[in-house]
Amino acid sequence: MVPRTLIDTAQIPGGEELRLFQRGRDFMIVLDRNELMNTRMSGSEEALATMTIARLGKRPGARLLIGGYGMGFTLRAALADLPKDAQVTVAELVPEILDWARGPMHELTAGCLDDRRVSTEIEDVGAVIDGAANAYDAIMLDVDNGPDGWSRAGNDFLYSMRGLRAARTALRQGGILAIWSAAKDSVFLGRLRAAGFDVDEQVVRARSNGKGAHHVIWFATPR
Repeated sequence: MVPRTLIDTAQIPGGEELRLFQRGRDFMIVLDRNELMNTRMSGSEEALATMTIARLGKRPGARLLIGGYGMGFTLRAALADLPKDAQVTVAELVPEILDWARGPMHELTAGCLDDRRVSTEIEDVGAVIDGAANAYDAIMLDVDNGPDGWSRAGNDFLYSMRGLRAARTALRQGGILAIWSAAKDSVFLGRLRAAGFDVDEQVVRARSNGKGAHHVIWFATPR
């Protein structure tokens, strides 16, 4: 097996250290001993975008918020399906993530961060949501490991009742809050409903070829 090479490290504000590794043509981002993401598994992150946009339908001047960037799978899938007048804001807490996208992973990035429809904010997506009202047609969250996250305590806000109500306020009429998770969570599903959302829970596969682990996406629409 080809050994993996450490490319760079980055500190999560209020959290632990991320490490970027490369093995051949593949990249992986690791927290402690846990592999958060890699370039071989993109299916569920892409589904987060494609399934959300399919539910939105055609909306002139649609505005979307993605948090965070990760390896850009959700962003690239969204751009492939969105019209020219759409606007996508990417909120990424760790600036080095975007440096890696433009640097060692530039071939994978394929210029998506330079698309005219895209703007980036080096910011906690929770803070972006908390400061918005009637701003987005869709909010797509792939933060930490889902509600049962462990990379940063501050991420808990997103999955709290207060955070969910803030997301509800940030959505435009008929908007969608889409949340990726590594696993089902019945307690969080109940919290989503208690926060005033109708919820469609979908199980998706980790790989784009329909194989790999089972992940979950919740599509929540305000009642």
